[in-house]
Amino acid sequence: MSMASLSLEQAPPITVPFRFFLSAPLFLLLAALALLAAGPAALESRWTPALLGITHLLTLGCMSMVMNGAMLQLLPVLAGSPVPNPRLVAWTIHLPLLAGAVLLGSGLYFTMAALVKLAIPALAFAFAAFLGIAVYSLARAPGRNASIYAMLLALAALAVTVGLGMLLAAGISNLLNLPMLPFAALHVSWGLLGWTTLLVIGIAYQVVPMFQLTAPYSRVVTRWLGGALFALVLFWSCHLLLPEPAASVLAFIAACGLAICLSTFAVVTLQLQYKRRRRVPDITMEFWRVGLFSLLAAVVLWLAGQVSAALANSTFYALALGMLFIVGFVLSVIQGMMYKIVPFLIWFHLQGKLPSKQVPNMKDIIPDRPARWHWRIHLASLPLLLASAIWPWPWVYAAGCVLLLAAMLLLINLSRAWNRYLRTMAKI
Repeated sequence: MSMASLSLEQAPPITVPFRFFLSAPLFLLLAALALLAAGPAALESRWTPALLGITHLLTLGCMSMVMNGAMLQLLPVLAGSPVPNPRLVAWTIHLPLLAGAVLLGSGLYFTMAALVKLAIPALAFAFAAFLGIAVYSLARAPGRNASIYAMLLALAALAVTVGLGMLLAAGISNLLNLPMLPFAALHVSWGLLGWTTLLVIGIAYQVVPMFQLTAPYSRVVTRWLGGALFALVLFWSCHLLLPEPAASVLAFIAACGLAICLSTFAVVTLQLQYKRRRRVPDITMEFWRVGLFSLLAAVVLWLAGQVSAALANSTFYALALGMLFIVGFVLSVIQGMMYKIVPFLIWFHLQGKLPSKQVPNMKDIIPDRPARWHWRIHLASLPLLLASAIWPWPWVYAAGCVLLLAAMLLLINLSRAWNRYLRTMAKI
């Protein structure tokens, strides 16, 4: 992957992705504060109101903000299909997503059905607008590659996730009478394994070789991995329609296939990083390694749960799987990508507006030292979170404090980069 293959001239204004990027750490802050306020009671089970609220602050607030902003930036650049009226589109998506994430997270946390009801139209509008514009842009793309196909599959998974989420929200607010547990399982699977993982894979095909200076992913991986993952999530979903024991057999086969797909992505990416051409320390790659090893740990833990019924039925099992996947894998990867994409965007948008000698170096926009401190704090949060899943008291407070510090460092680093851009533009 080279810069020459990117349609950089079609990139949207820098304010389009940055409004999403700067909002994401705020939700991470809220999640950490909510964990500290709830204390050990939040981790009594995976279904406590506090944990549901915290989980949606992380996934719907922090993760979705970054992913939506990244998609609006990458659609014109990777697919060569610019988003029409990008500033208006960004506001149309960002504001209802911001409001809906706060309302839904608060409604679940405080068990207030009225807030959940208010969140439904805001989130439905935000994701309908996002899906519409993303599909429109990809459909108009002049070419097709593995990243575009993975993004299309991710958008299809997002549509399923949002539909299931709306049904669950209606059930929680007593608007519908639904079997909540099966719908919740589907919602989690399509959201984490479908939308989130497929988008990470699609973006990885481009950003790992370009920013981490590795060889490209093999044709076998780029051709089959995304489609296989989507098909296996669909295959797993079908087990809910079957009677026992066929349902259990189908679910186990599909889950094993998913474990193979996830492990393949992690191992292949780690191998590419190990063999990369340039061995200079890189904070983005360090975040990615934390994420990829956390993904492998989640797969190993799941396999252990298939062997040990006692482990699978424990509270620790479900909590640890979620912590490894959401905080360990997804948050690590997207934070790592922001530490490369944010300086690149600022550098790129200053090109042509200043003499080349006055354009700040990407390493100066977000220096390595504060980014590395954030990486260390984020890394420390993982064992503390896992310890809190076993012994909520007192480890939940230690984990919450470290997670809060990590969120503050991320917000400070991104804000300083944005202020650097604003100061430079003011001089012009």
